[in-house]
Amino acid sequence: MHGRIDIRGLAFGYTERDCIFSDINILLEPGQVFCLLGPNGSGKSTLLKCIMQLLIPAAGSVRIDGEDLSGLAVSDIAGKLGFVPQTLVSAFPFTVAEIVVMGRASQIRMTASPAKKDRDMAMASLEKMGIVHLAHRPCNQLSGGEWQQVLIARALTHSPKVLLLDEPTSHLDIGNQIKILEIVNSLAKDGITIIMASHFPDHAFLTAHQVGILKTGRLLALGNPDDTLCEDVLFDTYGIHIRVLKVKEDINRKICIPVLHPHTRTLVKEVS
Repeated sequence: MHGRIDIRGLAFGYTERDCIFSDINILLEPGQVFCLLGPNGSGKSTLLKCIMQLLIPAAGSVRIDGEDLSGLAVSDIAGKLGFVPQTLVSAFPFTVAEIVVMGRASQIRMTASPAKKDRDMAMASLEKMGIVHLAHRPCNQLSGGEWQQVLIARALTHSPKVLLLDEPTSHLDIGNQIKILEIVNSLAKDGITIIMASHFPDHAFLTAHQVGILKTGRLLALGNPDDTLCEDVLFDTYGIHIRVLKVKEDINRKICIPVLHPHTRTLVKEVS
């Protein structure tokens, strides 16, 4: 199985004096989900772009299955990594099928048109996402949840080993949030390694094998969600009091509950 990603000493800044982050180290095995948390402006999107090589790191390396991505051609990187950006809109009413086949762009010559293979792979991605019925719908007639599924299908058209998702549940209602998280879990079970940026700590409890919190240019915390997401760490991250409760019965997981105007911090408790 392929999809092992090894990020070592990654650093980036737009100038020598402007360091966004440094010394980022993440190691993921195939099929693992990594949830990247952090406050607004902490550099989560920038980190994903550096992993994807859309931005060139100032230091460090990104290796997939032992191969360093630096210096690889765009088409080679695209064959290893899929990327779903935080915001992507279309100025034209392309159909869903046309949007998804655009994910094959890095594998198509500049003056060529998509071949049957490209269209077949786009259709296979739609089938994998369960949205074949949307294939001929104009993209400007989709709901937010449908559009997010289309973008994920687009990223899957070249069968990437690693998938980067930049806040894939932003602006979605809770039903569509859960639908996207279920898709994340399903893709991970298929062996795709996933790095997902999120604003919601609960998403780490729902999906992640590992969680990292990016703040002030470094990973403030790194580890499995149950051990890493404690109330002190969440307070240091977001500056508010967040209760971390263990819900048993059929749920059997931890949840995060923001507290308004608390008087004291509380420890993790078990709720039966």
